[in-house]
Amino acid sequence: MKMTVLVAMMVMCGAVSAVSVAHAQGNPAAAAKLFASSADVKAMIARARAERKPDQPNFSQPIVSLASYSANLEYRVGGLNAPASTHMKDAELFVVVEGSGTVVTGGHLQNERRTNADNASGTGIEGGESRKIAAGDFVLVPEGTPHWFTQIDGTLVLMSLHLPR
Repeated sequence: MKMTVLVAMMVMCGAVSAVSVAHAQGNPAAAAKLFASSADVKAMIARARAERKPDQPNFSQPIVSLASYSANLEYRVGGLNAPASTHMKDAELFVVVEGSGTVVTGGHLQNERRTNADNASGTGIEGGESRKIAAGDFVLVPEGTPHWFTQIDGTLVLMSLHLPR
């Protein structure tokens, strides 16, 4: 199952990279990382386990990127209060690689604060829809939609694709 999810991640990353290349034509200055092997992803998970600080709810690393597109590995730990988020200009696609937990989408951020012009965070979500998620699941969060990972059972490893409009 884990290998199937890792293969799916790599296929998706390749698709995002192919689309990104079309958008970045004529911009050789754009820093790009267009490939990561399954071994690279496994090493990233091991690095997150080893380097995450005890009070750090989410350890994130870039997998591949080009111009405004990126795929990141997120290593989230249960028992710590990670903030809820809203991205005003990016949709976000999550693929659960390992673990399980709950994702809450929609509703309104509690105690909202702006982290920058395009993003907000909060201490939780009021009025959202909760879904139990596990390895192999996909979650697409439209731009402007609050989202929050909670009730994580141990650890939750995700691939997140940022999809700008």
